[in-house]
Amino acid sequence: MTPTLIVALDVPTLAEVGPIIDRLGDTVSFYKIGLELFSAEGPDVVRAVTRRGKRVFLDLKLHDIPRTVERAVRSGAALGVDLMTLHAAGGKAMIQAARDAADACGPHAPKILAVTVLTSLDQSDLADLGIARDVRAQVESLGSLACGNGADGIVCSPREVARMRALLGPDALLVTPGVRPAGAELGDQKRVATPSQAVRDGSTHLVVGRPILEAPDPAAAARAIVAEMCGA
Repeated sequence: MTPTLIVALDVPTLAEVGPIIDRLGDTVSFYKIGLELFSAEGPDVVRAVTRRGKRVFLDLKLHDIPRTVERAVRSGAALGVDLMTLHAAGGKAMIQAARDAADACGPHAPKILAVTVLTSLDQSDLADLGIARDVRAQVESLGSLACGNGADGIVCSPREVARMRALLGPDALLVTPGVRPAGAELGDQKRVATPSQAVRDGSTHLVVGRPILEAPDPAAAARAIVAEMCGA
């Protein structure tokens, strides 16, 4: 599978989306819409992106009772999104409900991704939550639970990708935020890697936001990351 760059639309309004897509042009075909933008603009922002011929990763990290998550996946499918996230910690029944909803929506249904451990968390954060496992073990446990109950893949940091590729096999989607070109600021990410390292370790999709959107020339920054991914 050729690794894919996904640009995170971490902006507050729909008005900012069009200019970003225009500036990035054909270099980027896939965009992430997260909680901030979706909460502000709702389904209209998904439609605005898909109308421009771009693919959408709807990253809402669903975590609710199974019936609610099932209906949310159906709604995402109706919008034409390609990827959707849920929290693996929601448990087997919730993950299976999402899988059933996707299956009912046919071949164009979104792929279901399970969030394991947020890339903003480290070992001390897990301890605060009462989780005794180390980060790696927690990612492995939740990733196996999710993919064993119908998820198409997981979201994890680049630091865990190699192990998760070995554990989940060649077909699992491994989507990695926390990707930073060498020398870039870390922001609020704690477990990061370069694009080439993430791809070598088995990432299928790399999610990058600020290093592209805040670059003096976003299109050039995106092209450089794509070139590094292809070179890996």
